[in-house]
Amino acid sequence: MKPRLPQALRVIERGWLSANNVVFLEGASASLVDSGYVSQAQQTLRLVREALDGRTLSRIVNTHSHSDHVGGNATLARAYGCTITIPAGIAAAVAAWDEDFLLLAPAGQSGERFQHQAVLHPGDDFELGGMVWRALAAPGHDMEALVFHCAEQRLLISGDALWRDGFGIQFAEIAGTAPGLAATKATLEAIGRLAVDAVIPGHGEPFVEFDEAMERALARVAAFAEDPSRMVRNAMKVLFIFKLLEVGRLPAAGLGDYLAAIPYFSEVFPRLEHATPAALAEWLLEDLGRAGVIRVRDGEILPTQTA
Repeated sequence: MKPRLPQALRVIERGWLSANNVVFLEGASASLVDSGYVSQAQQTLRLVREALDGRTLSRIVNTHSHSDHVGGNATLARAYGCTITIPAGIAAAVAAWDEDFLLLAPAGQSGERFQHQAVLHPGDDFELGGMVWRALAAPGHDMEALVFHCAEQRLLISGDALWRDGFGIQFAEIAGTAPGLAATKATLEAIGRLAVDAVIPGHGEPFVEFDEAMERALARVAAFAEDPSRMVRNAMKVLFIFKLLEVGRLPAAGLGDYLAAIPYFSEVFPRLEHATPAALAEWLLEDLGRAGVIRVRDGEILPTQTA
């Protein structure tokens, strides 16, 4: 069921290459939550301009640092002169443009450097579209991520902390840099205590089935904890499809060598028993082909969905 959202709020639902863009109308100006992936920045600019309907964009607010959420920041800032507000926990990495921290270089992804003017800390209250929102810590998928909750409207902007059918990749848990899965469970439990009638996720359409989504997400945490290899393979599939959507096609021959050249993939190979790059390439093609999300034609791997 689609939720009834406040009139000052517009959701631009994107695919899986760009995160959703949430536009808040504020008189002659507007604010935006998350800006999509860099290769779709011109599309983001066009979609946001249409949603603004003659207004100016005064501010961008990001839920977290990943490339599909901040990739349009620089383009929109050039077009509108808007300010950019980011989670306080990523401020140093953004200022230094630390591509390892931002998971650009390790995941083989791209981004355009931008400058931020303000930060949000967990617990901060701020206004969007004439509504008061509270920034809440949401570590797990991104250890410095925030979600935004409007208690009066019982709305949650969840970024990649909660989708209708799960949540984002467990980067920190897989890399062994932080107990990300435990953090994800704690984040979900905290979200579950909020008054929420509708969720605007980072990907997928807004939804009202909050309890069901929470149940599925917590079940996924339990499944990953029981079988960590499932978590790793899920991450590999998602990152591979993301890259495929970005570039449009990849050669099937030598796919194992391609995977081995991407740092994140090569680092997770040891986490999978008996997994060589060639074996993982074979598994990826078989698994994703069976799921119907890729096809191989004339020696090239193609996505079956659009970016």
